[in-house]
Amino acid sequence: MRTKIEKDFIEARKEKNETMVSVLGMLKAAILNSEIAARPKEFGEDDILKVIGSEVKKHKDSIGEYTKGGREDLALKEKHEMEILMKYLPAQMTEEELKKIVEDKVKDLDAKGAGDFGKVMGAVVKTVAGRAGGDTISKIVKEILGV
Repeated sequence: MRTKIEKDFIEARKEKNETMVSVLGMLKAAILNSEIAARPKEFGEDDILKVIGSEVKKHKDSIGEYTKGGREDLALKEKHEMEILMKYLPAQMTEEELKKIVEDKVKDLDAKGAGDFGKVMGAVVKTVAGRAGGDTISKIVKEILGV
């Protein structure tokens, strides 16, 4: 993943694609900062995916704020940057696929209610590894646990 990001960054610089250079440059910095913070732990693919997911979430939040503030121009810019980042994430799961995984985890963990929410969330997040957003996972877990 790191190699692909670096290769795309260099290619974007050659093509003088300022938006792509900016987005990938910030992503590389975020990955490096997370890697430094995680030391001495080994920083792997899953960690890089978490950083990318975090950056996508920041852009989603910004889009919401800019839209509320009536700044459609900035919201559009954030959306474009978010789309660039999403190319580096694995394909997102459908809600039906996610429901099946949550149901399996609830059954495996013998979860009964709100007290088991964190346990189920942790297990599902580990299983889906960046293929679904935390807000979607949370919504489905609450729905299935009846919280």
